[in-house]
Amino acid sequence: MRSFSNGSVSPAWRSAVELSGDASVVEGPLTGAHHDTYVFPLREGRHPRPVRWKSRSARAGLVRFDRRCFASEPDLVRALSHRVRRVPEVIEVGGAGLQRYIEGETLARLSGTGEAVPWPLVHQIVDVFRELASVRDREVLAERRVPGETVPSDGDTGACLGKLIDFVEGSVYVVHADRFGDLFRALGVDDGCFGRLRAWAAGLRERPFRLVHGDLHRENLIVDEFGELWVIDWELAMFGDPLYDLATHLHLMGYPPAQEQEVIRLWCRAVEEAAPGCSAGWRGDLPPLLGFKRAQSVFTDVIRCALTLCDGPGPDTARLWAAAAPLHGVLARGAAPLGLPDVPSARDIASALAVACRDYAALP
Repeated sequence: MRSFSNGSVSPAWRSAVELSGDASVVEGPLTGAHHDTYVFPLREGRHPRPVRWKSRSARAGLVRFDRRCFASEPDLVRALSHRVRRVPEVIEVGGAGLQRYIEGETLARLSGTGEAVPWPLVHQIVDVFRELASVRDREVLAERRVPGETVPSDGDTGACLGKLIDFVEGSVYVVHADRFGDLFRALGVDDGCFGRLRAWAAGLRERPFRLVHGDLHRENLIVDEFGELWVIDWELAMFGDPLYDLATHLHLMGYPPAQEQEVIRLWCRAVEEAAPGCSAGWRGDLPPLLGFKRAQSVFTDVIRCALTLCDGPGPDTARLWAAAAPLHGVLARGAAPLGLPDVPSARDIASALAVACRDYAALP
């Protein structure tokens, strides 16, 4: 059972105990970045099938790095139930939206980043993209958007990407600039990076907007005991450029190069079957979209790393080096779209992190 910093019990755990009627059958919290998640069976007679369900609540003090376009993930998933078949069922019990827990393994446990994905699962992933490309009823989903959330004109892929860049600048970089602005500057990242990123991403071709999952990676793909693949965590879903969804997927999956090329080919064929024009201009537009994802990772990974290191006692040398090595890779991959002339060494990154933690501890 997880408690919040004020000593209160997680709302997700309370709900799971109430709906199951027995705290001993509640499992969790499950591993996850954004939620406390507990798994449990419903009381006898509450549902005709003997399956388990998930109760979730947002973690206290969570720092978010991505735009939310829909107000309620369970409500969105219910709307998709007859459109995307690899989405676990959602029901409402006692005013709580519960999603069926898929008994299986994440794709990450079956094949880690950089490893080839078994081809039967690749074809199922491509089926998800095909079904997403067929979701064109914007009016059904419009009322479920976050209040004030607007979608650029259909096909305006440049405006769609522009909103994402604006979010990274205003709601990620600027929001944390007081604490970590000096750290970013020590790493060679300054305010001018966003102008260079916008120039890098300019000139995208028009494509019809479709539903985008926005976070389709190995941890969000569950494989059940029958080898069937299921898609979870729809919090980052939006209407937008379908090629952006592919870029996000490729960035997060880390396919081996040969398999990545085949995934791109299969994706193009699948989305064109569902909605002609969805792959238009992919050869020219996929590189800048991938560049944006790599640039975005610079901001999110640096801040996450700094927060992890700076909370609690000062980091020791081993922790600093363990953090600096992957950050060097993140900066190297994001250097071109951000226009960074040089990438600091792992030693310099470790030194910058140490200074940031010292300065962070001195803040009131």
